[in-house]
Amino acid sequence: MFKSPIIDDRVWKIAPDFRALTIHVDSREIQSGDPAPDSLKDACEFVLAGGPAWADAHLASWVTVYQRFGARPNRTPCSAQALRRRVMKDGGLAVINPVVDLYNAVSLRYAVPIGGENDDAYVGRPHLTLADGTERFDTVADGKVVVENPVLGEVIWRDDIGVTCRRWNWRQGTRTRLDAMTGRMWFILESLGSMPDDALEEAGEMLVSGISRLMPGCVTEKRRIAAAA
Repeated sequence: MFKSPIIDDRVWKIAPDFRALTIHVDSREIQSGDPAPDSLKDACEFVLAGGPAWADAHLASWVTVYQRFGARPNRTPCSAQALRRRVMKDGGLAVINPVVDLYNAVSLRYAVPIGGENDDAYVGRPHLTLADGTERFDTVADGKVVVENPVLGEVIWRDDIGVTCRRWNWRQGTRTRLDAMTGRMWFILESLGSMPDDALEEAGEMLVSGISRLMPGCVTEKRRIAAAA
């Protein structure tokens, strides 16, 4: 039903313990549903209380991985680290929309980077690969739409048109971002070996459960990504 991501062999050399859950959602024929009203607030409070227990170790692993491909994680942290810093600084997160709020809540509660994408905007299959530096990345700077290029050797998510997320899971592009609750969606939960394996599965179940409550009647498909033994 959906296009499976392709992982470049060079990425496995940078992070041999990388593993992920890919979750596709078809919400073209959904019924009216309701979000879990306090999921984002509860997740922020969980972080402020020090959870989860593996957060520091897992986010430190992402720092190491970012350094391996030349990124500066203090300036451009992984998405889970960026969310956590905002909560620690501001005491919470502003509401965006039900879908984004849901996967932000899962990301915070499990200290795991999560990307949410408009699958209908993808051209070809998603690739996790190393940039050659010429790829197109559509983003916004100072309120204006601009096009950037990734750095040579940077880990990127891309499709046949260009980059969909820079520096692995740091910044999502505008072309494929989620801005509606209808259509087909793709979520990617990305972890390293310092995150307990069962916690990754729990994070995926929390996301699927929340999506099903938010969009009754949607079709979900979950698959695991890991290096070949």
